[in-house]
Amino acid sequence: MREEKVLVVGSSGHAKVIIDILEKNNKEVIGVIDDFRKKNDKTFDYNVLGGIVDIPSIVDSYNCKIIIGIGDNFVRKEITNKLSLLKPNIEYISAIHPSAQIGKNVYLGVGIVVMAGAIINAEAKIGNNTFINTNSSIGHDVVMCEFSSVAPGVTVGGNVTIGEASAISIGATIKEKIKIGSNSIIGAGSLLLSDCPNDVVMYGTPAKVIRNRRKGDKYL
Repeated sequence: MREEKVLVVGSSGHAKVIIDILEKNNKEVIGVIDDFRKKNDKTFDYNVLGGIVDIPSIVDSYNCKIIIGIGDNFVRKEITNKLSLLKPNIEYISAIHPSAQIGKNVYLGVGIVVMAGAIINAEAKIGNNTFINTNSSIGHDVVMCEFSSVAPGVTVGGNVTIGEASAISIGATIKEKIKIGSNSIIGAGSLLLSDCPNDVVMYGTPAKVIRNRRKGDKYL
């Protein structure tokens, strides 16, 4: 018997992975939300039920929780802020793959996604609406602030801080005790050996600041 009903916001690649995780955790997915598709279009066997503005009525009708299945950190934050105005008491659910490893005294926020093979080590703090992707490793005492993300195959050393809405791209390695500011990007395959300021793009081995980044700049 399925335990909880869930509405997935988004209907593309990240949403598909999240749906798979929810199914593995015996959750009942009632459908997906997408502003750019027609109602009753399908992701897997699930219908598009409407757009963002339809979420409050859908949640009330189905008595369900939601999860935002959109990989872009800024967009995920923007939607969350919009929903807080449309329906302040909306409830978020997390999606944690059964193969993920969660260490002792790890704090997990709401609306987070932890994908297959990910490891979160002891006393890490994972903020709301964060994404931890396939086969990534989060070291002990790491702080991931809200809306941040790590891509597949990322290695984050112990005592690292990842700022709000910042993204660590595929295969990057972050040295221990590094501080990454908010709204920044660490490029694919990079090796970060020094602190990263707010609102920049860094990449390379070792990673260097390449340019500034405006809030909302696309990276996916």
